[in-house]
Amino acid sequence: MSLLVKICGLSTHETLEVALDAGADMVGFVFFPPSPRHLSLETARDLGKQAKRRAVKVALTVDSDDATLSNIVEALQPDILQLHGKETVARLRDIKQKFGLELMKAIAVESATDLASLPGYAAVADRILFDARPPKGATRPGGLGAVFDWHVLEHLDLKPPFMVSGGLNAENVAAALRVTRAGGVDVSSGVEREPGVKDGEMIRAFIRAARASEELSVR
Repeated sequence: MSLLVKICGLSTHETLEVALDAGADMVGFVFFPPSPRHLSLETARDLGKQAKRRAVKVALTVDSDDATLSNIVEALQPDILQLHGKETVARLRDIKQKFGLELMKAIAVESATDLASLPGYAAVADRILFDARPPKGATRPGGLGAVFDWHVLEHLDLKPPFMVSGGLNAENVAAALRVTRAGGVDVSSGVEREPGVKDGEMIRAFIRAARASEELSVR
């Protein structure tokens, strides 16, 4: 299967177009007010139309209730709901039943003990995203530019496909893929000039680096 590259936290027509033109497989949109990448429903509606059928649309939410999710789904019409909070396995089942969309569950990782919850989530989620555990006192669970020990994921036996996030950039994405053998990579802060402000050339460079590492792995 080809490597999936996701550019997350997109918020403008210009940077979304760069990601689409550069060949991003997935484009992520954040719905979480504490984040500098948070979108209004109106903006999400416009960006969703731009991305339609050109890439997989992912809506990132954090412990959202059904009413919030319903508004997001109506505006963006996402292909995937990315659950980046403390949602339980039971909550995932409930969301899947109510909305009928593919679910990606983010799991914060610092050490191997953080994988204890993995079997339960893997039985329900369609995809797993491993992200760095945020420091104590952080106001948001991702997009912080932190890297975790990728060796925690070595020899991982997991039924659903998984992606890696957390502090990735054009310089380290090849190493992350080499260690984890992940089927996809997800970047946000690693392609930004400042928090929430994406850089077109950094987006292109990241996608090029990810694709280059994929080509090397199949030789």
